[in-house]
Amino acid sequence: MSFAEIWLLAVSLAIDCFTVSVTSGIILHRIRWGIFLKMAFFFGLFQAAMPLIGWAGASSFNHLIEAYDHWIAFGLLAFLGIRMIRSHFREDEEQCCFDPTRLSVILTLAIATSIDALAVGISFAFTGFNTLASLSYPLWAIGIASFVISVTGSIIGVFFGKRFNLRMELFGGLVLIGIGVKILIEHLLQNH
Repeated sequence: MSFAEIWLLAVSLAIDCFTVSVTSGIILHRIRWGIFLKMAFFFGLFQAAMPLIGWAGASSFNHLIEAYDHWIAFGLLAFLGIRMIRSHFREDEEQCCFDPTRLSVILTLAIATSIDALAVGISFAFTGFNTLASLSYPLWAIGIASFVISVTGSIIGVFFGKRFNLRMELFGGLVLIGIGVKILIEHLLQNH
């Protein structure tokens, strides 16, 4: 893979992180650097770790991972999306189920948005990345791109949330479910 191809791959893997970060920024309505950096860190970490796991397990677990990864991603994103939609229709904001400041929510989102990266790691094993050293640059690129794009998305979300006074739990829930459906459909169509 060329330098440009690695960075294009890294940015394309980070698009789901960007979308989730924008939604979280809109929900928070203000810049919260600690939360944004924590979210970006875990998004970058999981986006970089999943290809490593996929690469390492490609030879022995390839058939098991590819058979279920899209269902896992869909299930996690649909679960969070439904919780966000439910919180939109609740009268009392304190009863909100989707709280992007909670570590458990951040970790769930990081795992769900990085499932595609697992499949990329599997493909790395079959496209000439034979050693961990050869894989280190793409992993760093993926992690850095996801981190930067996530922070940028959170800030953009805050700007739009303030500017248009948006309450985005409904939209955010639909976006999460949409990302899950997209992942599911892409994988199902690939196998046919």
